[in-house]
Amino acid sequence: MAIAEAARSLAARAGRQLVRVTVLDMSTRLAAQAFLAALPMLIAVASLCPAPVRHELRRSLHTLIGSAGPVVADADVLTRGMDNSFYNWGALGLLVALLSATSFTRALQRMCERAWELPRSGVRYVAWRWALWLLVWITVLVLQGSLHGAFGAGPVLGVALQTVGSVLMWWWTQHLLLAGRVPWLPLLPGALLAGGGAVALCVASGLWLPRALRVSEQRYGPLGSVFTLLSWLIVFFTVVVAGVAIGRVLAQEDSVRRWTGPADRQDLSRKP
Repeated sequence: MAIAEAARSLAARAGRQLVRVTVLDMSTRLAAQAFLAALPMLIAVASLCPAPVRHELRRSLHTLIGSAGPVVADADVLTRGMDNSFYNWGALGLLVALLSATSFTRALQRMCERAWELPRSGVRYVAWRWALWLLVWITVLVLQGSLHGAFGAGPVLGVALQTVGSVLMWWWTQHLLLAGRVPWLPLLPGALLAGGGAVALCVASGLWLPRALRVSEQRYGPLGSVFTLLSWLIVFFTVVVAGVAIGRVLAQEDSVRRWTGPADRQDLSRKP
């Protein structure tokens, strides 16, 4: 009876946390920013990378979205015909793409702050963190294809490596974008939920997303695959936002706090 009551209490607190974070609104915002800001920056950076790096990036997109489908087919541009892309984009275009991508990082930062009920950090504390996160994110994304195959050992071990990498990424993401205001250990439950959920969704997506993309393109033309991909991004970020938000609730549980310690806060919100 006591266990059932504790479970109901935890579920109620988790539900209130998801409502307070506005999980659907936040995930939709993150999905839109990823599609409109982060993707152009990814293409811009890929245009400056050598062919082997572009090939690994394409493998990673296959891993995340599926082995077939119009979106992945269009991603072939990342692996060929990019030698003069810098001149096609222009230095100004590349700079604008890189700067606009920080809107995605700012949205991630706001999601983490809302989940932990922290005020906004001053720009001087976090501006360099936005650029650092984008750099690490691109590196991790390029490695996804190799991780999925466990560097030749097979996909079973590869999924385990992807899960570990994803958990570490979301653990570090929270600590970085919260400007160190929350210690490492209280952030771990959210990282486990967000990282593990994201990998599980990507594995499941390989079974249905390629077909959904093909059907959408056949029925509605190129816009159909765009809508399907946006829908997938919304689901992906719903998993991430819910994981971070519920992780904060778990970090406040007495049984968890005994080994994570309290989530001490430092107010870095004052601007210069």
